[in-house]
Amino acid sequence: MTEPLAKRAYTQIIEMIFSGALKVGDALQEAKLGEQLGMSRTPVREAINRIQAEGLAQKSGRFLRVRLLSTSEVNEIFFLRSELEVYSARMALKLPKAMLEAMRARIEALMQAGPDEGEEHWQVDEDFHRMLTSATHNQTLINMVNDLRLRTCMFDHTRVRGRFLKGNQEHLAILQALEEGDEEQVKTSMVQHIDNAKKAILERLASFDADGFEARTHHEPKSDHLV
Repeated sequence: MTEPLAKRAYTQIIEMIFSGALKVGDALQEAKLGEQLGMSRTPVREAINRIQAEGLAQKSGRFLRVRLLSTSEVNEIFFLRSELEVYSARMALKLPKAMLEAMRARIEALMQAGPDEGEEHWQVDEDFHRMLTSATHNQTLINMVNDLRLRTCMFDHTRVRGRFLKGNQEHLAILQALEEGDEEQVKTSMVQHIDNAKKAILERLASFDADGFEARTHHEPKSDHLV
């Protein structure tokens, strides 16, 4: 029962962070956020837990506060993704052509429909990358890539301009190389896809001003509540 509300709470809190309504260093308080969102504390708590797991919140003393991924964190995440997903894409050269064609059809249908706020874009993106990692038959690798992708999933097409069309075009380029059996082009296309996603996120992060974060996290207001 709480899952849809928790998801809505997550989306709205993330939007508050990206819009500046919640700034870096601000405490995430269940009661206050619940009142603002018109929800009980339970879905808000679940949303905050997810936000913490994805790296946009951290404990500072007694409080959980908004943070942003650092440039070095983003570089580390995408270095690992590049290594693991290039290998995965090479292994995907063995996938049945019918599977690749079915994925191509889904991506083309998504592009024709255009971006929206729903689940279809996320699901297609998730299924595309999982299709490639699953080709390795290495569950540890599959889990690692999934975890790394979760760390930046808040930077979706609704928050990083231009990535909807470009990201889907890059997926199609990878599929074309796979369909043609061109291993070198598979590698090149995947490296480019990962690098472009990293650059888009770094540009988005550069738009935030995190000055004063350390000062705020070391001076905890008495009125804040533990979450």
